[in-house]
Amino acid sequence: MRALLQVLTALTLLAYPVAVYFGLNYLPAGTIALVLCVLLIVRLMLQKQKVKTLVLPLLVGIALTAGSYLAKRSDWLLYYPVVINLTMLALFSYSLHTGPCMIESLARLKEPDLPDEAIPYLKKVTLLWCGLFILNGSMAAYTAGFTSLATWTLYNGLIAYVLMGLLLGGEWLYRSFWLKKT
Repeated sequence: MRALLQVLTALTLLAYPVAVYFGLNYLPAGTIALVLCVLLIVRLMLQKQKVKTLVLPLLVGIALTAGSYLAKRSDWLLYYPVVINLTMLALFSYSLHTGPCMIESLARLKEPDLPDEAIPYLKKVTLLWCGLFILNGSMAAYTAGFTSLATWTLYNGLIAYVLMGLLLGGEWLYRSFWLKKT
């Protein structure tokens, strides 16, 4: 049951913008805020101790959704993607200063004995991700404050994911084909 709840809450959080869009358009006022708040609370309760970095965005998400419900302010729901991007930016940039960088840590999961020559490249990739989190966070804030719900949903529920996929796929292609030639 725990595994099923973890999968369901993870999928819901990935689909957060779409859930907000449909909830605000087709459910009674406040319903989607309450549902999302409960899902975030469940996700927090399922959180394993070793992933402490995810606690802060979950707590902020709970505060935003609960506050949205209590204050009857649906616009507060739109700021959760900003929180996620700021959290990821903080984690990635902090790892650049404390080492090892986030991408190096992830790479070592697959290849524990990385050559020393790879470290500068992995730092550059971590910097690229930081840039993407700045862009996505800025756009998430802009769309939340100054555009329609449809535009917010399009950017945060599709375009942001496409950009992350392009960076992930582009970096993989670069590493797989061009870096191996050198």
